Amino acid sequence: MLTIGVDIGGTKVAAGVVDDEGEIVEHTLKPTPADRPDLVAETVAEVVRELAKGREIEAVGVGAAGFVDETRSIVRFAPNLAWREEPLQKKIGELVGLPVIVENDANAMAWGETRFGAGRGQTHVVCITIGTGIGGGLVFDGSLYRGRWGMGAELGHMQVVPEGRLCGCRQRGCWEQYASGNALVADAREIVAAQPERAEILLGLADGKIEGEEVTEAARLGDDASLAAFSNLADWLGQGMADLAAILDPSCFIVGGGVSRASDLFLDQARETFERCLTGRGHRPVAEVRLAELGASAGVVGAGDLARRR
Repeated sequence: MLTIGVDIGGTKVAAGVVDDEGEIVEHTLKPTPADRPDLVAETVAEVVRELAKGREIEAVGVGAAGFVDETRSIVRFAPNLAWREEPLQKKIGELVGLPVIVENDANAMAWGETRFGAGRGQTHVVCITIGTGIGGGLVFDGSLYRGRWGMGAELGHMQVVPEGRLCGCRQRGCWEQYASGNALVADAREIVAAQPERAEILLGLADGKIEGEEVTEAARLGDDASLAAFSNLADWLGQGMADLAAILDPSCFIVGGGVSRASDLFLDQARETFERCLTGRGHRPVAEVRLAELGASAGVVGAGDLARRR
C-alpha cells in the first residue's frame, strides 16, 4: 500500500508518494505560507490531492517543524512558524478525507534515515538535522523515542551558553545558536565586522549581504573568515555530540539537514572534537558519526513510513 509523506519546512512544503520499501514514487513541492498557519493546512491538502489522484492511498504522514503533542495531532509551538496550539491533524484530515498523523519533522527524518538510509542496521541512533536551527530524532531498539508528551529530542534547545545568544524559542544560549546555519552566518558576520581583512573573498561574493551560500562558497575558495566560521560550527557540533553521548550512549550519530551539504567543510573536525571531548574516551566504544544518505527526501520518506505504522 502507498502512503503520502509531507515535510513542512519554514520555506517549502515537500511531499511524495512513498511505497513500503521507502521509495518515493512521485513528489511535489510548494512554498510554505509561513506567516499564515491557516493556509498551511490548505497547502498540504493541495499537494495530497495532487499526489493521490488515481492512486489508492492508505494514510498521510506530516512532518512539522515544531513541538508536536503525544497524540501526534497538535503542533503546540513552532519557533520558526506561526503555529501555537495548531490542530494540524484535524484540519488536514478534514480536507483530504484520509487518516493523518503529525510528527516532528526531525523525528520523521530520523525514522527515514534509520529505516532506509545511513542508520540501517544500527540499534541506537541519534539524528541531528542542521539547518536554520538544529532538530533531533532518537531511534532506540527499533522505536522512535518521543518522550512522555511527544516533545523529546529537541536537541537544538539544550542550553550550552548561559545568557548566550537569543533563540527563536525565546530562551538564550541554545545549542542551535552556535552550531546551525544561522550560527554559521552570525559567526561570519561577527568576524567580518571585527577583522574585515580576513574576509576579502567573502566580501567580494556577498555584495553587501552575507548569507550561508556566500559563506560556504567563500570557505571553499579559502576565505579565512568563512573557514573560521565553519571551524566554530564544527567544534560546537562535536562538543554537543559528546554531551549527548554521555547521556544517551548511541551506536551512531547521523548528521543531516541543509548545512550537511557542506559537510566537507566541518564534519571531519566535528568528529575529532567529539572524540576528544567524549567522557571516558579510551575506555568505551566510540559512536560512528555518519552523513545522512537520503538528503532532502528523508523527512518525506520517514513521515510516509510512520503513517503506514500508525
